[in-house]
Amino acid sequence: QVQLVESGGGLVQAGGSLRLSCAASGRTATNYAMGWFRQAPGKERGFVAAINWISGYTYYADSVKGRFSISRDNAQNTMYLQMNSLKPEDTAVYYCAGRTYGSPTRQAVDYSLWGQGTQVTVSS
Repeated sequence: QVQLVESGGGLVQAGGSLRLSCAASGRTATNYAMGWFRQAPGKERGFVAAINWISGYTYYADSVKGRFSISRDNAQNTMYLQMNSLKPEDTAVYYCAGRTYGSPTRQAVDYSLWGQGTQVTVSS
């Protein structure tokens, strides 16, 4: 099974930027889609963005459209989430996730591969 490891989280002021990375321990050729989810204290894990690994087609939650950008580097087996214009409400643990088959979805239950998460804290 492919192992996913997130990095790049940290503390940032509102309006600032962070770039999250999700590195796979092996090739992701068996994955049809990769995505980012986040979970804030007292809230359920919610969808942020996803990408079709083959085509590069992307999906975004309405709350992050125009601010976040998801991308992938096949050669480095890495997925990225560029987060700009960060808001305090973006504060959460961000998780990298993968689907072993099918198209990207907005439901966490549809993803079978998960990283350990990286904390993003946006101060006001």
